[in-house]
Amino acid sequence: MFPLHKQHNHAPGVVECPNGDLLVSWYRGSGERSADDVAVYGARKKAKATEWGAAFLMVDTPGFPDCNTTMWVDKDDKLWLFWPVIIANSWESCITQYRVSSDFQKDGAPKWTWQDTILLKPKNFEEVMLREFGTWKKQISDATKLPVSLGDDVVKKRVGDKLLSRLGWQPRCKPIQIASGRILLPLYSDTYSAGLMAISDDGGKTWTASQPIAGFGNIQPAVLERKDGTLVAYMRENGVFKKIRVAESKDKGESWGTVTSSELPNPGSGLDAVRLASGNWALIYNDTTRGRSSLAVSLSDDEGKTWKWTRHLEKHDTGSYHYPAIIQARDGGIHAVYSYFVADGKSMKHARFTEAWVKEGDSK
Repeated sequence: MFPLHKQHNHAPGVVECPNGDLLVSWYRGSGERSADDVAVYGARKKAKATEWGAAFLMVDTPGFPDCNTTMWVDKDDKLWLFWPVIIANSWESCITQYRVSSDFQKDGAPKWTWQDTILLKPKNFEEVMLREFGTWKKQISDATKLPVSLGDDVVKKRVGDKLLSRLGWQPRCKPIQIASGRILLPLYSDTYSAGLMAISDDGGKTWTASQPIAGFGNIQPAVLERKDGTLVAYMRENGVFKKIRVAESKDKGESWGTVTSSELPNPGSGLDAVRLASGNWALIYNDTTRGRSSLAVSLSDDEGKTWKWTRHLEKHDTGSYHYPAIIQARDGGIHAVYSYFVADGKSMKHARFTEAWVKEGDSK
């Protein structure tokens, strides 16, 4: 999307604008949470253009890092940008912010009409975390020695801390509006290696929190809705299983079942998912257990029960091609944007492809 850059460029979001333009967000700076110059940038690819326009500033909170971005265009054609402000140079100290724009289809940055903070009290946090901690320990091999940080007394003290449980929730994957009209913004916490949903039933005017998705290693959920209303969250694994983690909700995201492991590998890297117009599901992820040099797209025709087709966007020995965001445009094309890290610098990369292309598999 732009020439290889010496600074850190990472964690994109992508939307298709009503006029057919593509808009991408990401954060750029001299580091991540520890660098106070980190800000949110954007770029635009006009509907008929073959190249991306120049990067422009979208958010800069003076003196604080602005990090992971995600975007969404709602049913009223308003653009929403979500990102965390890092208060004390640690992920645990972040607070999620959002901005809204009705004027975002011209050159340059959107003209923002509203900005607010999402403050959350996770429901039944201590109860759910302690219950699922016991379940999680039973999933682990007896040969796996738990670190001191996951001792019973330490976990009990941390999950009972109101301040820790109300800070540190940040976005990564895009919101979803389910059949009922409810908006779910997937969030995660590095404090607890857990997920959460910010829930709005009034079009984003107010937000409440779900119960935690407590798998002690499951972060950065991407959410899809089955035809029967079941919600499925696919999550990065930051724990011991090296598999994409999965949880389901039967009550529109209010509570989540026990987190389990899928058959798909994960090296501790972000993923994303989208329900396609055909009804098939697409999942984009690093299909390895070590490193991020391979990036694949898989398709499911049974709402995530199996993944029958896989094709690679990147498959190399070196480099990192990761933190993807994926959408389907109105013309049926699938767009993926991801962080592109090689020895000479960092950029964002954009790929457009179709379901048919994925089903062909990798070329021989």
